[in-house]
Amino acid sequence: MLFSILEMFRNDPLLLFIITLGVACSLGGIPPILERVRRRGIENDLPAMLEALSDSLGAGLGLQQAMMAEADRNTGTLGKLLRETLAESHASSFDAALASFATKSRSAQVQRVMHLMSTAIEQDAPLQNILADMSRDYERLNDLMNRRESDLMGRSILIIMFVSVGLPFLIAFIVGLFAPRTQGFQLESFNTSFTLFFGAASFVAISVSGRMLGRMRSALWWAPLWMAVSMSIYHVGVLVIGG
Repeated sequence: MLFSILEMFRNDPLLLFIITLGVACSLGGIPPILERVRRRGIENDLPAMLEALSDSLGAGLGLQQAMMAEADRNTGTLGKLLRETLAESHASSFDAALASFATKSRSAQVQRVMHLMSTAIEQDAPLQNILADMSRDYERLNDLMNRRESDLMGRSILIIMFVSVGLPFLIAFIVGLFAPRTQGFQLESFNTSFTLFFGAASFVAISVSGRMLGRMRSALWWAPLWMAVSMSIYHVGVLVIGG
């Protein structure tokens, strides 16, 4: 049976090409995932940082001293960026260091917070109250974003698993059971058509899921891999079940 499966792959250069392309593209799809995890980690830590800064200002510390205390407390990516920012502030102005912190975070939330902080400092506004308000606002915003993403992620995974795994397995089971090759059924062209269909269906499923999540570009990196999975499941399923 193993040799039959290997022979099947050898006789289908298109499937071999898509498998190779899928593995290569999946390597390109990993960095966007890691970057998003990093950015969302920073954004989820942001409300706690703002609250801590507000409390420190209320206790009589200056903003720079408050940020130093928060940098020592926070051991995550946000704390690392804060420590780098404070180190840079010794060689440049504090405002320039805040701008660098916003840029390095690569987060729209952090960039907006740093802009509002700089504006408040320039206008001598009550920074403690502003930080407390922003902490509450961004905590609510991140809670909503996390719940929405969790809900959409579950739906997108369901779509992908049904189209790319469940459906080809079901059709392969039916074809292999009722039209087995061991009984003389010649279904090469039929199987080729269905293999291409499942590859195209997987591409559509990945595109729909990426659109739902608002990450179409990063999702397309994984399309060839899921196409290869879907096509392989159908091919192997027909061969194993139908003999």
